[in-house]
Amino acid sequence: MMKISHLIMTGLLSTAACNVAFAAEHEVKMLNSGKDGTMVFEPGFLKVAAGDTVKIVPTDAGHNASSVITPEGGEAWKGAIGEEVSIKMDKEGIYIYVCDPHAMMAMVGVVQVGKATNLEAAKKSAKDLSAKFVMSKDRLDKYLAQVK
Repeated sequence: MMKISHLIMTGLLSTAACNVAFAAEHEVKMLNSGKDGTMVFEPGFLKVAAGDTVKIVPTDAGHNASSVITPEGGEAWKGAIGEEVSIKMDKEGIYIYVCDPHAMMAMVGVVQVGKATNLEAAKKSAKDLSAKFVMSKDRLDKYLAQVK
């Protein structure tokens, strides 16, 4: 009985170690200018697995990253201006975040973690958010269109 328990525990620990070993870290840059225009997060849309970490780095000065939409139970965050933010994405769903000083300029990003469990709610909230944009009004819709 002792050998069986040991084998089971060894198998469980190996499985847990494999899950941790495969978690990835993804980097998003805060930029004054990028491939999607001015005042952007790059990439603007990112799909990751549950357990992965998203690191949002202040490549250009004067930006922050602050979540505005998260799935139920998902971690919200608010970074200070010029602060790197690192978020472990444990809950599946759609996360939408902005740069607070440049939100009206559509400096927005979307992270899909696993299945898009809250897509309809995210789209509804995104419509209200996009109504406040003074430029690049379709940027958030373009990012959400990439959700699969």
